[in-house]
Amino acid sequence: MKKKLLIIFVFTISCFSYSQKVTLTGFVKDSLQNPLPYANVIAKPKDVSKNLQFAISDNEGYYKLILVQGDTITISISYLGYKPIDYQFIASKSTKKDFTLQQSSEQLDEIVIEMPVTVRGDTTIYKTSKFIDGSERKLKNVLKKLPGVEVSKNGTVTVQGKKVTQMLVDGKKFFGGNSKLAVENIPADAVGNVEVIDNYNEVSFLKGLSDSDEMAMNIKLKEDKKRFVFGDVEAGKGNDDFYKTSANLFYYSPKTNVNFIGNLNNIGEKTFTFRDYLSFSGGINAVFSGNFSWKGGDFSQFMQSNDVLSSQQKFGALNITKVATSTLDVSGYAIFSNSETSSLVENLNEYTAFTEDRTRKTNFDNLLGIGNLNLEYTPNSKSKFYARTQVKRTNNSNNQSLTSIINNNTNTITTDRDLTATYINQNIEWHKRQNDKHTFSSVINYTFDKSNKTAFWDTQDAILQGLIPADNNQTLLRINQLKNTQEHNFDGVFKHFWEINNSNHIYTTLGNKFLSEDFFTDDSQILDDNTINNFGIDGFGNDLNFKLNDFFLGVHYKFRTGIFTVKQGFEAHNYSWSLHNQTDLNKNKWVVLPDFLAKIEFNKSKKITINYNLKTSFSDASKFSNRFYLQSYNSVFRGNENLQNNLFHNARIYYSRFSLYRGLMLFTSLNYNKQIRGVRNTVDFNDINQFLTIKMFENPSEDWRGNIHLEKTIHQLKYKFDVGFNNSKYIQELNNTIQTNTNKNYDYEIAIETLFDKFPTIEIGIKQNIGNFTASTNTSKFVTTEPFINIDYSFLDGFIFNFDYTKSTYQNKTLGQKNTYEIANTTLSYKGENSAWSYKITAQNMFNAQFKQSNSFSDFLISDTKTFILPRIVMFSIGYNL
Repeated sequence: MKKKLLIIFVFTISCFSYSQKVTLTGFVKDSLQNPLPYANVIAKPKDVSKNLQFAISDNEGYYKLILVQGDTITISISYLGYKPIDYQFIASKSTKKDFTLQQSSEQLDEIVIEMPVTVRGDTTIYKTSKFIDGSERKLKNVLKKLPGVEVSKNGTVTVQGKKVTQMLVDGKKFFGGNSKLAVENIPADAVGNVEVIDNYNEVSFLKGLSDSDEMAMNIKLKEDKKRFVFGDVEAGKGNDDFYKTSANLFYYSPKTNVNFIGNLNNIGEKTFTFRDYLSFSGGINAVFSGNFSWKGGDFSQFMQSNDVLSSQQKFGALNITKVATSTLDVSGYAIFSNSETSSLVENLNEYTAFTEDRTRKTNFDNLLGIGNLNLEYTPNSKSKFYARTQVKRTNNSNNQSLTSIINNNTNTITTDRDLTATYINQNIEWHKRQNDKHTFSSVINYTFDKSNKTAFWDTQDAILQGLIPADNNQTLLRINQLKNTQEHNFDGVFKHFWEINNSNHIYTTLGNKFLSEDFFTDDSQILDDNTINNFGIDGFGNDLNFKLNDFFLGVHYKFRTGIFTVKQGFEAHNYSWSLHNQTDLNKNKWVVLPDFLAKIEFNKSKKITINYNLKTSFSDASKFSNRFYLQSYNSVFRGNENLQNNLFHNARIYYSRFSLYRGLMLFTSLNYNKQIRGVRNTVDFNDINQFLTIKMFENPSEDWRGNIHLEKTIHQLKYKFDVGFNNSKYIQELNNTIQTNTNKNYDYEIAIETLFDKFPTIEIGIKQNIGNFTASTNTSKFVTTEPFINIDYSFLDGFIFNFDYTKSTYQNKTLGQKNTYEIANTTLSYKGENSAWSYKITAQNMFNAQFKQSNSFSDFLISDTKTFILPRIVMFSIGYNL
């Protein structure tokens, strides 16, 4: 029945589109019959109440207009430096029409043409007033209506398939360039034009020297939104004491910008996630991107699932930018986030020889603060200095009650964990354009990273038997652990860019990176009389200092010829590392790391990128520690002081094809990783109890990953197709036996979306994920199938209706298990055209689903997971636009 409904839906929509629309296609060329790419083709209906339609010619000069049948239309064709022409057209049937433009002798500023999209080199300018209809509430709603622009659910913005890495507002970074905070909070009515800058570098004379391939989006504010406060506030109340309040306030002037974002709610809405936190790490110019890998501190407890039983979220962020003098800009931001949540997770864990039923009830209290200060000094057009300071502080705690059942034997363990972490980063950059041939860049960077962790396990049952020297003749088994780490990183990098000519460059890099890391653990038992049974005399307790010095020299040659850009070279690294305190060891070695990059640019919309790197990395101090420490209630770990560096191949090929008015978007990639030498955990089991250590293996893993994304628009319908795979093979040592494991994962998504002007935007599709995990000779298979529908509809004057629905069917083919759950959310909002007030009714988890189900794999474990979620929430909200 469902298949029949889908066929009827597609057929009806297709017939509607064919009967109501006609197309005008053709080519725009100059007098010598050369194609004119990015020419504007505008259709102006005689009936002024109807919307303009427009097209931009592609690299072959091809254009395509979709017009309403029967309309009388004036077609205007324009291109900078050429005389515009007009053509009268009655849209009675689909027609092909070519246009030839003549060069203009007039000055460019005498030609006034309103172009919806203008392309100038690497910059594309969207005139948003040509795309919006007034129903938009936030920046994301505006961006979704711009051709070639996509906004994901997590706030990531892509343009023609390429991710926007820097978000600017009136040319200044918005909260360090974060896209999610911008798209979710900037009011739509404040947005003027939108600029997209490809191959972006904030230092203009470094553009073209960096291979980071960054893209920036600059939001130009409307003139009437400058020099006074604008924004919106909202408050909502729901059933069962659910609530939400938010405020987004902005002030922009030529010399001072101030932004504030705040949110309080208990409906599971996280304004700031761990993914967002990661985007605030670093702060080094793109020319150094290959020389730094940002860890950003031990904030792992901040990374939580959004699927919780209860939630209280508090978030506040303040961003200030000030033009202090003609040569000095000062900017900074402060972010505060506090989340108190509780979760309930049930796991069915399949080990090699037994199965465990595990239930975890956890209460989290996570507090995070980030502060950033940035000084930008520009003494002249050929020099640039930056001084950046970033401080992060987190104080996290969780309390967990865990029940484990194996062969009808039940263990109940209570765990209390606390983490306090501090991260400080300071760097100073200098960039100098000496002359047309020589450019210099350097950075000095210091990072301090400290974390203090405590863990306390409390149980009446015997745990970790044979692994810890515990006195079991106690009423309660109480185990306490301290685990502290502290890092100092000092880095200096100097780069010289020698531009021999426009087609040949030589880049030289010289640098030194120094790491000093302290790792300390202490495990003990608190006896019934409150005396301490310290495990140190039985091989527990670590006190290790690990030092690593990396001196490196790199040389790269980059050349361009025709459609090819090739960069090749190497970096030679001298690694010196030492271990002190519990053991003394000093080692030194040279490693040469070649790399290769090739870009084939057939035109602006068709490209191939191929790159290869031989990469290396070192484990952290905890992996070198040669004494025991507890990892969890059922595992003990000991490091290996004889570890060396990992070494692996990394290769990638990426192809993109984009044609706006052929309605085509195609992106495909293939990635290959192979470890030549690498570290892996080895595991010895005693029932559920695990003793883990780490070893170096030759050729321990190999991984292939691929993806194809295709979108095609045909007669106001957009067809989407995604397919991906991940095939990995790796070895593991389990109970002193080495075996080879394979993980084969496949996924696809097929969807159809309507694009009619006065018709709901409806997207209907299906996703499926198929996983096959083979450990030794045992294979497990999981299938998750998710049909879905999304509806967005603006109707009457000021009403907006949103609805999303997903039905998930989860199957464990190996055990014959099957589970189905449905998640649906809907919103109905209203805002009058000239009113500052808005009203909204939302329903979250409409069908009151109790949990979600998924699966996961590790070296020695296959796990089915049920995660329980918030109940149905119905909320009424009132908003006010300033």
